[in-house]
Amino acid sequence: MTSNNIVRNISVILLATFLFSACTRIGTTELGLGLLPSLDSFNTKDTVLDVETETADRPDTLRVYGTDEHVVGTLTSDPLFGATNASMYFQLKPSSFPYFTRGTKDSVVVDSAVLILSYRGFYGDSTKPVTLNLNRISASTPLVADSITASNYPELYNIQTDASMASTYKLDFTHVGDSVINRFELAKNQIRIPLNKTFTDLFLKVYDTNTAYKNDTTLRQYFPGFALTANSASNNNVLVRISMIDTNTKLALYYTTNNTASSVAGARDTVVDYFRFSLYNNGDANFIKRNRTGSELAKHIGVAKDSLVYVQTSPGTIVKIKVPGLKNFANKLIHRAELIAEQVPTDNPNGFESMWTAPGYLFLGAYDSASNSIRNVPNDYQGTVNSAQFARFGGRVVYKTIQGYDNVASYNFDISRYMQGVISRKDSTFDLRIMAPVNDSIRYVPPYPNNLSGGTDYLTSTTANQPAIGRVRLGGGKHSKFKMRLHVYYSDL
Repeated sequence: MTSNNIVRNISVILLATFLFSACTRIGTTELGLGLLPSLDSFNTKDTVLDVETETADRPDTLRVYGTDEHVVGTLTSDPLFGATNASMYFQLKPSSFPYFTRGTKDSVVVDSAVLILSYRGFYGDSTKPVTLNLNRISASTPLVADSITASNYPELYNIQTDASMASTYKLDFTHVGDSVINRFELAKNQIRIPLNKTFTDLFLKVYDTNTAYKNDTTLRQYFPGFALTANSASNNNVLVRISMIDTNTKLALYYTTNNTASSVAGARDTVVDYFRFSLYNNGDANFIKRNRTGSELAKHIGVAKDSLVYVQTSPGTIVKIKVPGLKNFANKLIHRAELIAEQVPTDNPNGFESMWTAPGYLFLGAYDSASNSIRNVPNDYQGTVNSAQFARFGGRVVYKTIQGYDNVASYNFDISRYMQGVISRKDSTFDLRIMAPVNDSIRYVPPYPNNLSGGTDYLTSTTANQPAIGRVRLGGGKHSKFKMRLHVYYSDL
């Protein structure tokens, strides 16, 4: 008799272990009951745990790295999130020093100089052209080499420009994707800004190996770099996305000298030299300044237990989340615990909401009050290295048709293992955070039972979002239609 009881107990334990491991490996979208076990011994149930939500400003010091897309432009008509102003400051250099033009300096005949930027798209309104202003950075406020500048505090750096050297360019979004085909280029998606004569003469007639082109340091002294801004009077509702490391981005210098012969005897031919962006020993700043004055968001920051919450891609805002019912939830077999966050759409889906789309990725983290930092949700988020686990955890936007609205942005997070640990092992509970990261580091602790030591995990623009692109208004824990909630599928033990 005792032997039969032992066998029966072992069988139940093995079956429960199998079901737990299997049922927490389901994908990131909302779960249907058809995917849950239907064995006689297990009666699958579900319930919804209420959450408490609050929007918080996140005054982080976002760094936009050279490998990230840069943005330039203004957004001033977003009634939900307010205004954004983005400007770029960067240096382009020859491939080696000392740099010299072909032939003798006195024989140089200037053709033209063009700043070429790799166009990667836009965010906002592309129905109107936008005027870009190109200036020289003032020698009194140069970019600092080998530094990554905090993007959301431009006033700390106060970079000045020399307006006397300005060049302007009208960017027409309907033609920026056209192919460029000539003897020097076979490309497309280029922003081509012709430099004015003062700019051009500096690079081809004034600077030489005895002055600016002697080495990298002297070039910085003579020419600290370019400043690129947008004229909001032309289009105040668009951010232009630019890649700095793409081969399309370069400064093209066109000229002839006594050493640029053509096939025709005695004739000189135009040649081109390129200056490019470097990831190393290079100055670079992409300032992104938010102004929420008068916006809907400004009225909701710091409101506890709010029905509306707001997530803005860095530099932006985050959502604080509490799940009061989690700690006292009875011990059950958790098949899936899914935090669901849904966009609260506007009644004008073809207006501004169609221009300023939701972030492509939201991150759910746990707030560690002991270290005042964000860490991974225990046991569920297992880092970016394991792509399958990264996808299973969730956070990628999914568009749904719900509550009579189409294309509603929705985000789902699988915290099944975290919840199981809390109710079964009495693991620590955490308040949660939702944010739209660009480049962020979090404290990472491996899953149980290897959770005795931790490290750092990195979220970058390759796995998260590009700077300033995306914002979404979500339903909070008290919203009547688009309620944020923790949906739990479980079985009694």
